[in-house]
Amino acid sequence: MPAGYLSVGYISKAQGLKGEVIVHLTTNRTERLATGSVLCSKRGPFTVVRAVPHGDRWRVLFAGTPDRTAAELLRGVELFAKPLNDPDALWVHELVGSTVQLVGGSHIGRVDSVQANPASDLLVLDTGHLIPLVFVVSSAHGVVVVDPPEGLLELLE
Repeated sequence: MPAGYLSVGYISKAQGLKGEVIVHLTTNRTERLATGSVLCSKRGPFTVVRAVPHGDRWRVLFAGTPDRTAAELLRGVELFAKPLNDPDALWVHELVGSTVQLVGGSHIGRVDSVQANPASDLLVLDTGHLIPLVFVVSSAHGVVVVDPPEGLLELLE
């Protein structure tokens, strides 16, 4: 992965005869596939010519991929992009490793990972606690402040 870049998806297979591929995004930021966007890979840059939703995936045509034969060679390629500047967003790469504390300042653990969940993604703490992201009040400088409902943290005790 290029230094400072994030994994945003991967090419799963060729689609059709005109060089299109199926891309699985691992981000909810679909603007990554806007026309003219450039995604990086270990094989070099890919410029998006066209992208349309295809179920829970995307059908994408990249510049320089003229036919199915060329598209077949892209199977399995991981795609990377620079982090987006969105101060209101919570980014997984910034949350993992952060200290977690309650609004009152009590330390309750460290974020080991963020787990996808249909209702709300979950902070997975080193203590075993799971805290839905909807309870995150702020996140800055390696500290995540949460305000969970009473009793949530006692469920594991």
